[in-house]
Amino acid sequence: MSKKKNSIIPHGNYWIIYVLPALLFYVVFMAWPLLDSLRLSLFTGNNIATRKFIGFGNFVRLFTEETSRARYWGAFVHTWYFFFIHMLVQNCLGILFAVILTNATMKGRQFYQTVIFIPTTFAVLVTGYLWKLLLNPVWCGDVLSKMHLSFLVRPWLGESTTALTCVALISCWQWMGIPTMMFVAALRNIPEDCIEAADIEGANAWQLFAHVKLPMILPVVGMIAILTFVNNFNAFDVVFATENVNGAPSYSTDLIGTLFYRVGIAGQHPIGIPDTGMGAAIATITFIVLLLGVLPVLKATQREQ
Repeated sequence: MSKKKNSIIPHGNYWIIYVLPALLFYVVFMAWPLLDSLRLSLFTGNNIATRKFIGFGNFVRLFTEETSRARYWGAFVHTWYFFFIHMLVQNCLGILFAVILTNATMKGRQFYQTVIFIPTTFAVLVTGYLWKLLLNPVWCGDVLSKMHLSFLVRPWLGESTTALTCVALISCWQWMGIPTMMFVAALRNIPEDCIEAADIEGANAWQLFAHVKLPMILPVVGMIAILTFVNNFNAFDVVFATENVNGAPSYSTDLIGTLFYRVGIAGQHPIGIPDTGMGAAIATITFIVLLLGVLPVLKATQREQ
């Protein structure tokens, strides 16, 4: 007698049924908008009737017109600075907190995990508004003066030399819980045999972290670095919540995301008319930068893993 085939297991080309929903979602909401943005970067005009093909004219305008060039390179440099602040503060503190939270002698671990992660549940607009109040010298001046901290009474978000750093630190404070929890999960997945072997060899806490734990969580470090890089080059909401989309004061907090919004969606002041072609050109360059930045880290992470 012939055995009956298991009808539950798909065979032939039935696997496409399971892949199709995710594929359609990816094409409609990710691949098609990306390709359409590349197409729009080669045109000028804000609607189909007035749209005209100009090739790389938008890119030429972006890098040759004095005002456009100044605004773009300013936002480009600020975005890199924004990213480095997150790497140095958010991710380094995330590793430190993760090491502390995975310590076997740590008491109140659940409480501290909750405290670190709670800010990520706040809406960015709420976070921005609260920090604007906290950093406003009108509101906090008297309190700081009574605490003999008068040197901290200054318009941190109103000075071009400190505004971008403050906005970046606010973002770090809000999102630090995510890398911390990812590092905690990675450290807990390290085999106990490796840690016990290091203890037998007489390794101290620093040697254990530097030579055993850190090398084994490098793939997670690389993944978090990629996520930080992508998110920071698309950052918009934190600047909007604290300094509005004009990059105040004096464009010192202008990022690629806010520049794209002003040019391609809201329209540059004083004209107020969106330039979709120029906005698409900015988005295209951002995509290229992200691609060039992510691929080497992915290859290095895979090789290390």
